[in-house]
Amino acid sequence: MYDPTVARLTYRALLGRRRAAILFVLPALLLLIAAAVRMFAGADDQIASNVLGGFAIATMVPLIGVIAGTGAIGPEIDDGSIVYLLAKPVKRPTIIFTKLIVAIAVTMVFSALPTLLAGLILNGNGQQIAVAYTIAALVASIAYSALFLLLGTVSRHAVVLGLVYALVWEALFGSMVAGARTLSVQQWSLAVAQKVSGDGVVTSEVGLPLATVLLVAVTAAATWYAGQKLRALKLAGEE
Repeated sequence: MYDPTVARLTYRALLGRRRAAILFVLPALLLLIAAAVRMFAGADDQIASNVLGGFAIATMVPLIGVIAGTGAIGPEIDDGSIVYLLAKPVKRPTIIFTKLIVAIAVTMVFSALPTLLAGLILNGNGQQIAVAYTIAALVASIAYSALFLLLGTVSRHAVVLGLVYALVWEALFGSMVAGARTLSVQQWSLAVAQKVSGDGVVTSEVGLPLATVLLVAVTAAATWYAGQKLRALKLAGEE
């Protein structure tokens, strides 16, 4: 289910000069904000939670997920170079699974690690806030990568659709419509963080059992369907 050659090519595509520069911007901004807040406001648990929840989990993680998830396969489909990969003797679900693992790894490195460092800067992990939000970032990285990899497989407008989901559905509708929060990766990951942190520091609109089921189901379903869509792509010589 994992092909090292596909993984190497995917890492090379995701960590190219232009995309890597974009990936570094948001983590650097988070650390800069954390340092400034700590300097002017001191160590405060609620402020630390607000910064990590409001910027790291609500903005940074989904945006990095969009870049990594759609970038793992979308550009290859758009420019047609995917045909060279599909011509190789590698099963297409294996291609999807390998690209998913790469997208998850990249998203985790560029989101979870900066979240942990920012949390330590903000309040030294008081009430397990840094660890809780880091776990939320890790969990969200998996679901976002699967969702956005699927979008990259089925649509040429994957980045736009990913941004609509992350910034409009989760950020806008999620803050205005209570029911929308149930279908939010952000809320599912916060349910896990809530279990780890001190009482009342991290809150989620979704209970942990339901959040766990939804995280697993969405990740598995998105991965499976992406594999089916890639399997349906036909090369000229196969028709």
